[in-house]
Amino acid sequence: MLSTGPFEEATERGDLRAMVESLLARHLPRDRALASDREGRFPADVWSALGGAGLLGLGGDEADGGSGGTVGDAVAVVEEIARVLPSLAVDYVLCGMAMRMLADATGPARAWLPAIASGAMICSFGMSEPDVGTDLLNLRTAARVEDGRWVLRGQKLWISLAHKAEVAFVVCRTDPAEEGRRGRGLSVIAVPLDQPGVAVRRVHLAGMRAAGTCEIYFDDAAAPLENLVGERGRALALLGRTLDVERVLAAGISLGIGRAALDLHLSHLREREAFGGPIGRFQALQHAAADSLADLSASRALVDAAGRAIEAGRPATALTGMAKLVAAESTARIVDRGMRAMAAQGLAEESAMQMYFRDARLQLFSPVSNDMVRNILGEALGLPRSY
Repeated sequence: MLSTGPFEEATERGDLRAMVESLLARHLPRDRALASDREGRFPADVWSALGGAGLLGLGGDEADGGSGGTVGDAVAVVEEIARVLPSLAVDYVLCGMAMRMLADATGPARAWLPAIASGAMICSFGMSEPDVGTDLLNLRTAARVEDGRWVLRGQKLWISLAHKAEVAFVVCRTDPAEEGRRGRGLSVIAVPLDQPGVAVRRVHLAGMRAAGTCEIYFDDAAAPLENLVGERGRALALLGRTLDVERVLAAGISLGIGRAALDLHLSHLREREAFGGPIGRFQALQHAAADSLADLSASRALVDAAGRAIEAGRPATALTGMAKLVAAESTARIVDRGMRAMAAQGLAEESAMQMYFRDARLQLFSPVSNDMVRNILGEALGLPRSY
């Protein structure tokens, strides 16, 4: 019988999936996952368990406190987490970004890697702003050197985990932009969040409720000079090495949501009875499930190809963009079909389908909008740049 799971997979990867599934079954059973989503509560003990199992350190060098592993390993983990609580998978991607960014950095911030990998230290990323999402070059948050320290003013929005984090890696302007090179002059500074110059406010979304989305205000917030991460004025070069991984991990979240929704959809088709038998015998409903399996399988193939390209050191931006685009769009369709089949049962708070339905929407525009991905792909096809 066909499976909604991965194609042929190495034994070690399968064992990794099984470990994550077992850990989540113990620490985050379905009822608790739904309660975390309903209440918008970050499951801190589950985060610690992931750290204790070495899963937060995937992608980081063992010499820096990481667990090693490949991009494909991280995709497998994020998919398994997203099957249970997609919000937690969003936070997992954030942690993976930190592990990869700090591995390329120098200075004291690199020493935080073991604590981040263990789950003892929680961090967040300050990139987007109220008027700046994809157009990062127009951000307004700025930092200046004053009295031997960095002083920041500005605002960040849509920042996951800021309400729990000790530090935020803030992308800000430290120097004027160079003529024709607006990306120069942007830097990443690690800003302690527990200080008078920082205010953090929760932003409550309809989806990914437990991810801890926040707004951060910096009003002359201070950071030591050595908290500059990477080279001054070269934030985009530092972050650029992580963006392909971020996109393929985001696609992994979509795979997890889509797979869980399809499994729930299929269970309903087998168990729900009407007109004298299971509704799964009706051709129209079978066709919808078949389309969902095809969508999920096509997405998985692209995600696998993108992960292999990154691991091989090949140019991967087009592949990771396509993987993110196709996985997000496919999952939105998969969840919609499942919701239609389950009808009111899928919309009930007791059903995970309503969580998947809401959470799948975020993937269409996060961490980068699918329309911007299409712009990038158009340029890769040799067409004029549209932005």
